[in-house]
Amino acid sequence: MDRRVIEQKLETLRYCVQRVAQRCPDDPNQLQQDPDTQDIIALNLSRAVQQCVDIGAHLVTSLELPPPDTMGETFDRLAEGGIIEASLADRLKKAVGFRNIAVHNYERINWEIVHAVCSRHLDDFRTFARTVNERL
Repeated sequence: MDRRVIEQKLETLRYCVQRVAQRCPDDPNQLQQDPDTQDIIALNLSRAVQQCVDIGAHLVTSLELPPPDTMGETFDRLAEGGIIEASLADRLKKAVGFRNIAVHNYERINWEIVHAVCSRHLDDFRTFARTVNERL
């Protein structure tokens, strides 16, 4: 495992989460009406998910865990290896689902759900980063 690569990815993850937190409006209706904020949030949430997957892939490889078949399975492997809790793995797998919609079917994004993620689930990314940081 290249510690420097992981640290750079953790920094990118921190930045993305910070941008989402800064730009998330208090009211979901505001988000639905503001395409610029939608773009900033969708991009940074997608990048945050991708950083977690990339970091997870490095950890899976370095710990010689079975390789995942999907992005979401990366978090299952980390839970199986005792790196993260199973409940966090489940929430991060759902985040992969959002990322896939954001990347492939942007027009189908439900902004009320995105607002809920921004308002209530950014700590999942922070917990993941903190857990990984403790393992370095």
